Amino acid sequence: MKKQILLAATMVLGTLAFTASAEEIGDVTTTFKLLGANHKIVVEAFDDPDVPGVACHISRAKTGGMKGAVGLAEDPTEASIACRQIGAIDPSKLDKLKSGDVVFKESLSLVFKTLQVVRFYDKKRNVLVYLAYSDKVIEGSPKNSISSVPVMKWD
Repeated sequence: MKKQILLAATMVLGTLAFTASAEEIGDVTTTFKLLGANHKIVVEAFDDPDVPGVACHISRAKTGGMKGAVGLAEDPTEASIACRQIGAIDPSKLDKLKSGDVVFKESLSLVFKTLQVVRFYDKKRNVLVYLAYSDKVIEGSPKNSISSVPVMKWD
């Protein structure tokens, strides 16, 4: 029991550390709710913390209603990601990257469900690959989205 509580606390603190790096760009309402917040799709942006020159945008569903208004709703698993090179990328930093590093993490429920983005470096093709997926303490979801960023010279 103590291990489960410790795991949950660690997940919450880890999620809080990454949430501040996302910037909400906008949203659209998908379902009107008379009470509480509307269901919507949110678009957020974040910069890769380890690779200056790469920015990603994520769209995801956000549950409204009374539970959504007070933060008790569990958001759907669906998410889409698009990443682009927006500046110079230092090639010497790429070889130091660890494959599968978490570059973004956001809570989709009060404690147990998160949206994560992990980065892989495909050295052979000189491409950064970003994978967005959600996980849950008990069960995750196979729903995912990827985006590839070819590393180009930037003048």
